[in-house]
Amino acid sequence: MKTPPSHKYRRSAPGTALTAAAVCLLMAGCSGTGDSQSGSGAGESGGSGLKVAMVTHGAEGDAFWQLVRKGAEVAAAKDGVELTYASDADAAGQAKLVRDAIREGADGIALTLAKPDAMKGPIAEAKAAGIPVVGLNSGIGSWRSSGVLQYFGQDESVAGRAVGDKLDDLGAKHALCVIHERGNISLEARCAGVKKAFGGRTDMLYSDGTDMDSLTESVAARLRLDPDIDEVVTNGAQFALAAVKSVHKAGSRAHVATFDLNKDLVKAVQDGDVQFAVDQQPYLQGYLAVDALWLYKSNGNVSGGGVAPVLTGPAFVTKANVASVAKLAADGTR
Repeated sequence: MKTPPSHKYRRSAPGTALTAAAVCLLMAGCSGTGDSQSGSGAGESGGSGLKVAMVTHGAEGDAFWQLVRKGAEVAAAKDGVELTYASDADAAGQAKLVRDAIREGADGIALTLAKPDAMKGPIAEAKAAGIPVVGLNSGIGSWRSSGVLQYFGQDESVAGRAVGDKLDDLGAKHALCVIHERGNISLEARCAGVKKAFGGRTDMLYSDGTDMDSLTESVAARLRLDPDIDEVVTNGAQFALAAVKSVHKAGSRAHVATFDLNKDLVKAVQDGDVQFAVDQQPYLQGYLAVDALWLYKSNGNVSGGGVAPVLTGPAFVTKANVASVAKLAADGTR
């Protein structure tokens, strides 16, 4: 598969107003079970007049980023915000999308910092134009130096170390950590955290996340080459499912664990094909990023005082507790 093309910079369609009960749940940080259709903007009660742009590095069709976007759209509907969403896995392409948002008069920008050096220029340009910028999902180690106002996401180093400790508890001895996007600082930090905390041996495998067949075969080939590997750790739900196939193809006895969650991964945990997932709550990341810009523009609020990130994970989902998130995942909010 070729690297997917960037999303066109586009405005979401108007959404429906939320009920008071749903708003209360969302403001408390809980995932709801609202409309699974894409698109949100001003609610039926009238818009705030604010235009917010969300620009991510997510690949087209990736279920993880669909959750981020859905959370953002629900917040936009609640706040009466006109939301646009755009993404490009290429750092230069993402930077261009941010500049497009500046040129088109966004009142606030939420962006990811998977490759923070590429974002410094566009962030500085947004600030010079008087546009507040918040970060989400990636770049927790560089959000302040990049100049963003607030940050919402998971500390990937902490999450990686938690996985390393979990593998020790499970009695694993040799882990393979699969990085599907070279140079993505969040993925690198996760695997580095696993290696730091895990008492056994940790190897890294770099593979192309845009070509699932190639990734499946590369993991299988490594398992054939090194039959001592007893744990494969991936950095996304779809890659975990691919790794399950890899284990079967290689005739390996390795277990599979992963960062991130979706409804298909929930079933894999229920069935015992995947040992556990680390949920960073992407829906919540998208929701909080948009809501934070609305709060800042309407009331001057800054989450974390502008000096501390707002953490959305990590939380382990295992066979013991997966039932509690299964319906929410099926509804597209976890």
